[in-house]
Amino acid sequence: MNPANYLILSGLLFTIGATGVLVRRNAIVVFMSIELMLNAVNLTLVTFSRIHGTLEGQIMAFFVMVVAAAEVVVGLAIILAIFRTRRSASVDDVNLLKY
Repeated sequence: MNPANYLILSGLLFTIGATGVLVRRNAIVVFMSIELMLNAVNLTLVTFSRIHGTLEGQIMAFFVMVVAAAEVVVGLAIILAIFRTRRSASVDDVNLLKY
């Protein structure tokens, strides 16, 4: 398959993720959109690594996946804490945590 197709797919995935972050109000959907954006970046890194014949992009994508796994744990814990206190997973309710 042509590497340009992977880059187009990556751009499409990133656009869908960015749209989800900007449009949606549910914290879990926003969180999934951020993960979609990270996976789009990983696809781009691996594609450029494959084009240039080096491993740096693949190694960087691996580290991004490790950081994303840690982000999932912390992010879901925060979302769960917000849901337990406010009974809502809306992004608008996050501002109310300081009171």
